Amino acid sequence: MKNILVLVHDDEGQEARLQVAFDLVRAVRGHLTCVDVVAIPVFVGDYLGAGGDALLLADEQARETANATALKQRLGHEDVPYDWIDSSGDPADCIRAAAKLADLIVVNRRLDGSWYPDMSEITSKLVARSGRPVMAVPGDARRLDVTGNVVIAWDGSDLAGSAMREALPLLGFAKSVTVLQVDDGSVKVQAAEAATYFARHDIVATVQIEDGRGQKVSDILRTVIAARNANYLVMGGFDHARWVESMFGGTTATMVDHSPVPVLLVH
Repeated sequence: MKNILVLVHDDEGQEARLQVAFDLVRAVRGHLTCVDVVAIPVFVGDYLGAGGDALLLADEQARETANATALKQRLGHEDVPYDWIDSSGDPADCIRAAAKLADLIVVNRRLDGSWYPDMSEITSKLVARSGRPVMAVPGDARRLDVTGNVVIAWDGSDLAGSAMREALPLLGFAKSVTVLQVDDGSVKVQAAEAATYFARHDIVATVQIEDGRGQKVSDILRTVIAARNANYLVMGGFDHARWVESMFGGTTATMVDHSPVPVLLVH
């Protein structure tokens, strides 16, 4: 894991994305790709001739130009090698187009109080369609300690296995790794097998099994995150179609919206 891609956009979540991306690049001695997106609101579309919509677009372009100028000056003083991609349109589409050679994408899990861009929706699109791991960070994140504690959500599924494998390059830095199995009687591949897999990669993992009957998995996850003082969570993303997650409140969707720590998501 060497190529880290981060969304650049002038919103209240940008600092969190940057700090986490910087920490990741430094930890893996990698390279940062900044995708600077002029986000065109959906209602602009084909109506650029309308004065009000054109003014909104012009304002967005002006803000992003100023933001890019300031950030490039800042990057000159950061100890991270980087390149820069300018793009415009839907942020998720722009990031996906730029992520063909990325190992990890950094975005926000959501931005409270911000109507556009919808970071929760961007995150879900990237997890489902980019084919890349996505690190979704809270808006108030100011660092990512990859040498800290990690919780892995384990349900024995292919998605959980994929998330575990994609996280391996980072898990080697961790002080502790907890494989959390929320048991409702349906788990076919037990967490102990995941721990054995980690051991073969010289990673010592602790297995924790919680009774999931009568409890929300998301509530259990947040409780364990707090108890373990976890620095980030690893989990598979969107086992069902995104609209099903939205309608019925899937665990992934809930953690994307409400996790207190960054979430590494893999589809």
